[in-house]
Amino acid sequence: MGTFSTGRKVASFGSLILGLVLTIAGLGLSMTGAGDLILGTLPINGTPTPIIFGRGAMFVIGIVLFFVGLYLFPTFKHHRAIVNVIFLFPLLFAFGVTVIIPLFLGIGYSFTDWNGIIMHKFVGFANYTRMFGQTAFLWSILLTFLFVVFNMILVNLVAFLLALLCTSRIKGLGFFRAAYFLPNLIGGIVLGYIWQFIFSNVVTKFTGTYSMLSDTKTAFVAIIIVYIWQYAGYIMLIYITGLNTIPGDVLEASAIDGANPLQTLFNIKIPMIAPTITICTFLTLTSAFKQFDVNLALTNGKGSVQFLGEYIANGTEMLALNIYSTAVINNDYALGQAKAVLFFIILAAVSIMQVRISNKKEVEL
Repeated sequence: MGTFSTGRKVASFGSLILGLVLTIAGLGLSMTGAGDLILGTLPINGTPTPIIFGRGAMFVIGIVLFFVGLYLFPTFKHHRAIVNVIFLFPLLFAFGVTVIIPLFLGIGYSFTDWNGIIMHKFVGFANYTRMFGQTAFLWSILLTFLFVVFNMILVNLVAFLLALLCTSRIKGLGFFRAAYFLPNLIGGIVLGYIWQFIFSNVVTKFTGTYSMLSDTKTAFVAIIIVYIWQYAGYIMLIYITGLNTIPGDVLEASAIDGANPLQTLFNIKIPMIAPTITICTFLTLTSAFKQFDVNLALTNGKGSVQFLGEYIANGTEMLALNIYSTAVINNDYALGQAKAVLFFIILAAVSIMQVRISNKKEVEL
C-alpha cells in the first residue's frame, strides 16, 4: 500500500480546519446579525477603503475548503466513500435545507403560538386539540379520503385503457399519446378556471340544466372529472413503458397457444407489469392526497353540507386547501402547521401501507 506525502497531509488537515473555521464564522455572523467581517483598510486614491470579507463568501469558501481537505484526506481505504459523499453533498444539502429541516421546524412550530414570523410561547397540544374540534377540518379529511379512493381507481383504470390503446397497432399513435398527455402540461389553476367555464357555460347550454358546480355533490364529481382528465395522460405514459417491456416472444407464444386478448391481458400483461402498477398506484395516491390547485380554482372549497350535526359552508374543501385557508387566509399559522403535521403522518402511513400491499400482490401475481 502506498503512502501519502507530508505536503498532502498538511494540505488536507489545514484545509479541513480552515474550512470549518470559516464555515462556523460565517454561520455565526449570520445568526448574530453582526454583519460582514472588516479585515482592515486599504488606501485607494487617498481614501481609506475597508476590506470586507462577506459572511456569505466566508461560508461558501469554508464549505469548499472543507471538501477539498476531505478529498485530500490521507486514506486509501475510505477514499472512494469520501469522493461519493462529496459528489452527493449538493443534492443531500438541498434536500436537507428544503425538506428535512423545514419538517422538523414545522413539527416544533405546531406546539407553539407561531404567527408565521415569531413565536411567543409553547402551547403543547393546544393546536391539535383545537384542530380536532373543528367539524370543517374533519369533513375535509373524510372528503380527501373519498377523493383519493375514487381517483386511485378511476385514474389508473382510464390510464391503463389509454395505454392499451396507445400500444396497439392503430395509426397515429404519436398523436394520441401527445393528445392524452397534453392536459398534464396545463397548470392546475388555469385548468380549474377553464373547466369552471365549461361546467358553468358550455355544459349548461347543451344540457339545459344547472351547473355542476352549484351543488356540493356534483361539484365534488366535477373535481374528480377534471383531475382524471389532467392526470390520466401522465400515468398512461408509465403504463405504456411497462407494457413495452413485456417480451414479444411471450405474447407470440400465448397467441400460438390459442389465448384470446382477454386471457392475454389478465394472465400475461397485468402480472408482468405488476411493478408498474405499484408505481402508478403510489403516484396517484400521493398526488390525489395533495390536490390543491384544481380544488382552489374550480370551487375554492365552497359548498354547503351537514356533517356531525353542523352546517359547513366549505363542503368541497379538501385537506390541502383547508390547511392553506387556515394558515394564509385566516392567519393562524400555528394551527395550520399542526394540520400539516397530521397531513404528513396520514400521507406517510397510507403510502407505506399501499406500497407494502402492492409488493405482496406482485409476489402473488
